[in-house]
Amino acid sequence: MHEETSLTVGRVNRVLLERVRPAVHSARVPLEITAHQLPGEPISPAEGLALDFQPFEAGTMWGPAWGTTWFRLRGQVPAEWAGRKVEALIDLGFDINMTGFQCEALAYRPDGTPIKSINPRNQWLPVDVASGGAVEFYLEGASNPVLLDYHPFLPTQEGDIRTSSPEPLYRVRHMDLAVFEPEVFDLSLDLEVLIELQAELPETSPRRMRILQALDNALDALDLQRIVETAPDARAQLVDVLASPADASAHRIAAIGHAHIDSAWLWPVRETIRKVARTTSSMTTLIDEQPDFLYGMSSAQQYAWIKEHRPEVFERVRDAVKAGRFLPLGGMWVESDTVMPTGESLVRQFSHGQRFFEREFGIRSKGVWLPDSFGYSPALPQLMRRAGFEWFFTQKISWNQRNVFPHHSFLWEGIDGSRMFTHFPPMDTYNSQLSGMEVAKASRQFKENRVATMSIAPVGWGDGGGGTTREMTGKAQRMASLEGAAQVEWKHPDAFFDDAKAELTDPAVWVGELYLELHRGTLTSQHATKALHRWAEQALIEAELWAATAAVQLGAEYPHDELDRLWQLVLLHEFHDILPGTSIAWVHREAVEVLSGVLADARDLASMARAALAGDGERELVFDRMTAGASAAVAAGASATLSDGENGSFVLSNDLVTVTVSAEGLITSAVDEATGRETIPAGKPANLFQLHQDFPNMWDAWDIDRYYKNRVDDLTAVSSIEASMVDGAAVVVVKRQFSASALTQTISLCPGSRTVSLRNDIDWHETEKLLKLAFPLDIFARETLAETQFGFQRRVTHVNTSWEAAKFETSMHRFVLAQEDDGFGAALINDSIYGYDTSRDVDGDDVTTTVRLSLLRAPRFPDPDTDHGRHQIEVGLVVGADAEIATAEGIRLNAPATVVRGGQDVQPLVSVSGKGIVLSSVKLADDRSGDVIVRVYEALGRRTTGSLTVGFPHSEIREVSLIEDELDDARTGGELVLKPFEVRTLRIARS
Repeated sequence: MHEETSLTVGRVNRVLLERVRPAVHSARVPLEITAHQLPGEPISPAEGLALDFQPFEAGTMWGPAWGTTWFRLRGQVPAEWAGRKVEALIDLGFDINMTGFQCEALAYRPDGTPIKSINPRNQWLPVDVASGGAVEFYLEGASNPVLLDYHPFLPTQEGDIRTSSPEPLYRVRHMDLAVFEPEVFDLSLDLEVLIELQAELPETSPRRMRILQALDNALDALDLQRIVETAPDARAQLVDVLASPADASAHRIAAIGHAHIDSAWLWPVRETIRKVARTTSSMTTLIDEQPDFLYGMSSAQQYAWIKEHRPEVFERVRDAVKAGRFLPLGGMWVESDTVMPTGESLVRQFSHGQRFFEREFGIRSKGVWLPDSFGYSPALPQLMRRAGFEWFFTQKISWNQRNVFPHHSFLWEGIDGSRMFTHFPPMDTYNSQLSGMEVAKASRQFKENRVATMSIAPVGWGDGGGGTTREMTGKAQRMASLEGAAQVEWKHPDAFFDDAKAELTDPAVWVGELYLELHRGTLTSQHATKALHRWAEQALIEAELWAATAAVQLGAEYPHDELDRLWQLVLLHEFHDILPGTSIAWVHREAVEVLSGVLADARDLASMARAALAGDGERELVFDRMTAGASAAVAAGASATLSDGENGSFVLSNDLVTVTVSAEGLITSAVDEATGRETIPAGKPANLFQLHQDFPNMWDAWDIDRYYKNRVDDLTAVSSIEASMVDGAAVVVVKRQFSASALTQTISLCPGSRTVSLRNDIDWHETEKLLKLAFPLDIFARETLAETQFGFQRRVTHVNTSWEAAKFETSMHRFVLAQEDDGFGAALINDSIYGYDTSRDVDGDDVTTTVRLSLLRAPRFPDPDTDHGRHQIEVGLVVGADAEIATAEGIRLNAPATVVRGGQDVQPLVSVSGKGIVLSSVKLADDRSGDVIVRVYEALGRRTTGSLTVGFPHSEIREVSLIEDELDDARTGGELVLKPFEVRTLRIARS
């Protein structure tokens, strides 16, 4: 039996590969080819069609890395092909296995109408024979280099147009007219579906045996020298096995056409714009041809790009959206990282995304579609709910290295207790081809099989684009009801989630972050991108505050358009391959340029508003974002002190803390004066730079593997150390050189501060290294508190289970706090980093909790020079901290007060009172009504009460959604009653 099965399978596979698929197109004639290679950046289609074209022969090399070549194809359909379906077949030199990661093209008619994409899995163009025999096409060919699939993770200079090779990369194989044979095409799909299905069935099952016999019968009926003529006879032998319906209990798959197009990754943003145009052109063409097919695309940014750069494509998309066939998904500006952006950034992801979809298409997304981000913040459930979303979709957690996630459909509970219905596709992919293996895997792996029956399958070539193919829609048609397989139906994700929630009435609950046990290095790679992004976020929040204050108090114009423009640039760079630092050098070079511009422009907006508010005068006014007001500067109190300690050490002190810095620049003591508690354990100095070898098994820029800890160099050598008093602060400057790099660290303690500031200027030129800054603490911390959006998350410091052991590198925002049960603790604050690790050691009766901050990495793929250059990173050791102090100190470091000379105090627009209540943002309403929007949150994880005081004439204070929609039964008034970590958005109507 086994031998017979093997013979049949081998026979079918060979015939399918060598005879049937090649016969899908029969007669061919070559097209006349002319071409024009552009010397620089891409041009518009109108310009492309007007180029001067030169003769070009099939077999000729074309396309240097990142180049554009326009091809003009002309031909005549032979008269003997009349009445037959004709297509153009184009092979630009494709590797069939690498859709989206190599050359591709967008085809146009002579009038500039886009037709569809040409890529390795979609090499055909429709030919309208009825219009006459003459054929003419134009191709905008993009010769993007292959950076991943041929030689995974090898360093390459091809990732930036400034360093890439000028040599042509691809050889055109053919550009032909051909006759399409629909019966042969259908036979190929019949054979493919059945051969894949039988492989997933029990070895001796009757269903498998009958499929195998039918396949043998079909091949017996097929004359290999007359494929076209005998294909109907072969298909007739398969009718019965294809018509046998699925079992009533078969798993149900809600298929949705999809192309996960990374907004930048192994290509720059300018190429993503073209990838979106190519893919959406193909998908609107497929929609026209396949009546049941539905295609979904997320990311308002990508729609905005084609609207701006390819309006003719956008109109086709708009028509398909109106017809209910092309589905805007996700409600976000881009498929963003959700771990590192601030809460305000995630709010803007939702508000800008939903505003665009509503403005352009008159719809809102009901769910958040985020298949490929690298872990998910525990703050996200509340933010999604408060933005009006009903469901969440991802699949990335299936990539976990160690632990298999226990659910596919479940409720996800966040830090405030909010719950969101969530689904992971049991196929474990967002690039499904609807293969027999994938369909069987969905049925077999679905964790809720006892109580639920359905899952989602995003179907299509993704990452680099391409989307769904006619082969995939053909397979879906055959698997609509097929014995032995899951039932496949094209379905809107909204409808899937409605049905899934209806049948899963008591779903399991997952509490806390969705931690990805992989790609931990994304918290650290490409520090310059991360730092500028953090600073730009903070600058925009501040610009909104002071611009709103000037608009309300002075009648100044609020810069809605400029703020929207700047926010959208920030939101784009939160995409999950930009902010995490996993894109090519070109992407991060441009990110630094763009974000530097955003930072400068946002600071200018804030500066102009502050100057207008301050008026003329020479008084020093302190504008403080934490209080949303400005008042005269107060003379500093007593200075900190600096004295010499033992063995060449220095002692820095003020009325709150006393800190000892050794001759090696290490912190050997940090005493809280109020309690007398020592923060640094004896013999274990803090502020210790540590250099690790960092060479993960794969995914260089993405991954930190646990074995990196096995080799470490403590950087204790000092080039120089000097101490002095500077403007009342005690300051120690330490210089170090190590390997190929150098750093200057400025340690300072200011009067009245319990934070030891550590400003690090690092000239980094390492390769495959990880730089950590270690703080052993004389604190028995059972957990750390790490800031996330609008609150913090608790993480245990032990590794009792495999789930805890897997979290050997975790995330924070502005602070991480280690605290004992009695409340005493120490916090580490920062202005631009996100990764840290924690360990706990016991030596007799002494317990040490060590927190180490991840400062810089040096992976070589996809950017061979990642992070080389100068970096400024400021961190602070907060002695005697609790969550309230850590929150305040983190805000202060990231949003310091600004001194402006002027003549008048500035009263705050609003002020808040109540323990733990933080004023997150103040701005004018997105609808441009002039109303004021205020967002507050509870930061300490406790119930609290307080009040909002308004400093301008107003008629009503009313709670609205996170994206400023009206709420049914909204709370009104300025009283604040907040649950732990609750976020509230209030709209104040001006009178």
